[in-house]
Amino acid sequence: MTSDLDPAIAARLKRSPDGLIPAIAQQYDTGEVLMLGWMDDEALHRTLTTGRCTYWSRSRREYWVKGDTSGHVQHVRSVALDCDADTLLVKVDQVGAACHTGARTCFDADVLPLGQ
Repeated sequence: MTSDLDPAIAARLKRSPDGLIPAIAQQYDTGEVLMLGWMDDEALHRTLTTGRCTYWSRSRREYWVKGDTSGHVQHVRSVALDCDADTLLVKVDQVGAACHTGARTCFDADVLPLGQ
């Protein structure tokens, strides 16, 4: 699929072999890490132009806009590319749960023990 992503941005991205880049969603005002999703060039373009997070579903092989079915919308406040250009940090204003389980964040489930 072709994308309308700005060529200067597209040229900087370091994608996985399947054309994806991880996108970490973080609550803009508290710093709470909410979830990890995947974007390709088109998903990033849609995210930047609509102000709503669009991800690529690796299992369903289709685009999905966070909140379209659940109502748990992510309003984009900023998007940053890390120093290696292989990960996106998307600061959002999360409405409702970020996790598909209904939890506020996907990172509340199992905290792994250190030093073992």
